Amino acid sequence: MSASHPIRTGKPPWLRRKLPTGADYEKIRAMIDQGRLHTVCQEANCPNQFECFSAHTATFLIMGATCTRNCRFCNIDGGVPEPLDPDEPRRVAEAAARMHLRYVVVTSVTRDDLADGGASHFAATIDSLREAIPAVRVEVLIPDFQGRRQALEAVLAARPDVLNHNMETVRRLYATVRPQADYERSLELLARVKAIAPTIPAKSGIMLGLGETEAEVRQVIRDIRHTGCRMLTIGQYLQPTAQHLPVVEFVPPPTFDGWRQFALDEGFTKVASGPFVRSSYHAGNLFHEG
Repeated sequence: MSASHPIRTGKPPWLRRKLPTGADYEKIRAMIDQGRLHTVCQEANCPNQFECFSAHTATFLIMGATCTRNCRFCNIDGGVPEPLDPDEPRRVAEAAARMHLRYVVVTSVTRDDLADGGASHFAATIDSLREAIPAVRVEVLIPDFQGRRQALEAVLAARPDVLNHNMETVRRLYATVRPQADYERSLELLARVKAIAPTIPAKSGIMLGLGETEAEVRQVIRDIRHTGCRMLTIGQYLQPTAQHLPVVEFVPPPTFDGWRQFALDEGFTKVASGPFVRSSYHAGNLFHEG
C-alpha cells in the first residue's frame, strides 16, 4: 500500500459481481422517488445500491443532494444547496415505515452554509423516525459540523443508537482527498461522542487504495481507537468518475481480513472490512454483532 504504486485501471475479479435487480429493487427505487427523497446509495453511486434496494434497505441522504464541499473521492455534487425542507424528516420516517425498516441509517451532505451545520435537522429526523417506528434503531453518519460542539450535542441529545463519523483516509492524504476537512478535527469529534454521551457508541470508517502506506493505515486505526471509538469499517476506494481521484491500488480480500484482525487486536469490538464494505453497508448486522 504505497504511494509509489502505479495507478490501476481495470477492476480485479474480486470486485466484479452480478448486480441484483428485479421487482423489489424497482419498488424501493420508486418509493424513494415518489417521496422526493435522496439516498447516498444513488447520489454517491454506491456499488451496493442494487443489493441494498433489493433487500429493502437504504441509507437516507438528508438536506438535499448538493454539498458545500468538494471532496475528491465523493460523487455527490458540490455547489450552493437549496434551503432545508422542514417536511423532509416526516417523509424519511414515512418511507422507512413503508419499507418496514427496523434499522435506519441517516446521513447528509455537508452544509457549511447552516449555522448548526444541519444538526437540528438530524435531530428532527431521528425524532420523526422514532415516532413512526417506535422500536426503530437509528444510526446517523454526520459531517464534522466545522468542529462545533453544540451541533454534536444537539444530535446526541436526540439519542441515536450509533453516531458515525468517517475519517475516510490517513493524515497525509487529507489535503488531497478531503481538502476542506481536518484530520484532528474529525478525531476530536469522535472523542467528544464518548465524553458527551458515553452510552452511545461511536463508529468510523476508512477507505483503502488511495496510496496510503501500511504504517499510515496502522496509525489511523490506532488514532480512531484512541478516541474511544469501538466500531470500524474498512473498504476499497472506487473512482466514481474520471474527474475524481484515481485508484492507486485494488486491495485484495486477504489484506482486508488482515486489517480487520489488526483493528480487533487494537481494541475495536466490531469491525467490517472488505472490498465492498461501506460505512452504512449491513450497518444493522454490525450493530447487532457480538
